[in-house]
Amino acid sequence: MDLSTLKYAEGSRKKPKRVGRGDGSGHGGTSCRGHKGYHSRTGSKSKIRFEGGQTPLQRRVPKRGFRNIFKKEFQLLNLADLVSLQGESVITPALLFERGLIRKADIPVKILGDGEITWAVEVQANAFSSTAKQKIEAANGRAHILC
Repeated sequence: MDLSTLKYAEGSRKKPKRVGRGDGSGHGGTSCRGHKGYHSRTGSKSKIRFEGGQTPLQRRVPKRGFRNIFKKEFQLLNLADLVSLQGESVITPALLFERGLIRKADIPVKILGDGEITWAVEVQANAFSSTAKQKIEAANGRAHILC
């Protein structure tokens, strides 16, 4: 097989519609654009969101509330969830992700104070609630805040 002799498959290429070439072509007269109207004129093109004069979707949908685009999203984890890691001396977000306690490794982790911790452990996270920090330090542990 020679690459210079390659051809398209039969019927895969369609000839373009030739408009405005007289009435005998079947596409003469108005050139398939109809009579009058917006798209019958040359240079007419709609805006991307234009809906033919109907109120656009973006204006029809109710707008309520406020979304802070600077809000920090945290993965929340209670002290009760750390009980399964009782043998560990250092708990990091990487370890939590590896054990399946958090879903994503790249989103910050915040430890909340629901539950009890009974062994001395260094917990590394991006944020701690005040009760979680107190309970970790009461068990002779350390709450280390990551940047």
